[in-house]
Amino acid sequence: MHPEILPRPAPITNDEYRARRRALMDRLPADSAVLLPGAALVTRSRDSEFPFRQDSDFHYLTGFPEPEALLLLLPGREAGESVLFCQDRDPTLEAWTGIRLGAEGTVRKHGIDQAFENAEREARLAELLDGRHTLYLPLGDAEALALAEEVRGELAGRSRRGAVAPSAFADVSELIHEQRLCKSEAELALMRHAGAISARAHVRAMRTARPGLMERQLQAELEHEFRWQGGSGPAYASIVGGGINACVLHYIENHAPLEDGALVLIDAGGEFDLYAGDITRTFPVNGRFSEAQRALYEVVLAAQERAVAAVRPGITLATIHEGVVHDLTAGLIELGLLEGDVQARIDDGSYKRFYLHSTSHWLGLDVHDVGAYRHEGQPRALLPGMVLTVEPGLYVPADDDLPEAFRGIGIRIEDDVAVTSDGREVLTVDVPKRVAEIEALMDSN
Repeated sequence: MHPEILPRPAPITNDEYRARRRALMDRLPADSAVLLPGAALVTRSRDSEFPFRQDSDFHYLTGFPEPEALLLLLPGREAGESVLFCQDRDPTLEAWTGIRLGAEGTVRKHGIDQAFENAEREARLAELLDGRHTLYLPLGDAEALALAEEVRGELAGRSRRGAVAPSAFADVSELIHEQRLCKSEAELALMRHAGAISARAHVRAMRTARPGLMERQLQAELEHEFRWQGGSGPAYASIVGGGINACVLHYIENHAPLEDGALVLIDAGGEFDLYAGDITRTFPVNGRFSEAQRALYEVVLAAQERAVAAVRPGITLATIHEGVVHDLTAGLIELGLLEGDVQARIDDGSYKRFYLHSTSHWLGLDVHDVGAYRHEGQPRALLPGMVLTVEPGLYVPADDDLPEAFRGIGIRIEDDVAVTSDGREVLTVDVPKRVAEIEALMDSN
């Protein structure tokens, strides 16, 4: 009998994509334009490409799934404010790589005002941007800059015939990223699903784990579940670190055996309709925590649960992180990994030997999602619709000056949390994290 398949949430509608484009244009001067390239295919080796994944900003404004596309936003243009250039229809190539939408299909399926195939781009682009004084584009994108300079040069060359070239370039990325920071209800539904399928994958890995398996075999279980539930695969490179490998924060080799008596740390999340899940759980390979493992785990768990409970409108990520640092430092002192006063060890940074990273990051179309962490020079207050991770950890080096029982243990616990009007919603609640729950789940096998 096949495992259950969760019902899919509704996709983002064309009306929402239109509203996003409208909201961006409403922040721009009337004589401006936006030039935003989509993603291109990336070569994996020789004539083989990686699976295509659209640029997140481009997807946010269009939902358009094909490579080599270009979006123009032209506030106030009577013939249509959104123009998209797309791949040419080509029956021979489409027989190899799939049907392309073409200009007509792009307008029909994605609600773009006007579309042209890329064969027309060179002839039409300067004409469309003529008279637009400020050109908004991602200034960190070399392709976009080169294209903008080419258009400006062409229009400058036509100035005697009345053409007006853009006089300034401005960065559109920050404007889009501020828009992306607070998620809509439709986005939150997709992120709940990404969290749910990620949680099921972690439960599957816990049920599968046993001494003698390879880290990569647990990775296979995780990524099978992501795809079984309709996801495109992992939202980022899956981390499966057994034993001391858990102390490497971005360990992705996943090629070591899982040893009896060791813990395994899994940091993995599924991507669904380009939205990311991001979960970390740490559990014993043989299903039973040792005394030292349990003691260190409980310190991390208590800090993580308190941090999750602190999420609400008005609080800052900096405040949440400060609370985690205090809790972890106090736990390290209690276990004999640090000595002295809690505040003294925070002030001198001693805790950083065991806790090297921040507690949270934004989550959305990117696993480390966009949006500034400071606003007007101060840590940003949380607002409803923001989604963040909460992921404290402790990583004990295998150093001779540390208590032997704790050497080489790495623990991280991470959940995805959406800020609501009166508190929080944990999107990844369906995977256990308390010791008794983990041991009971693994024992049930």
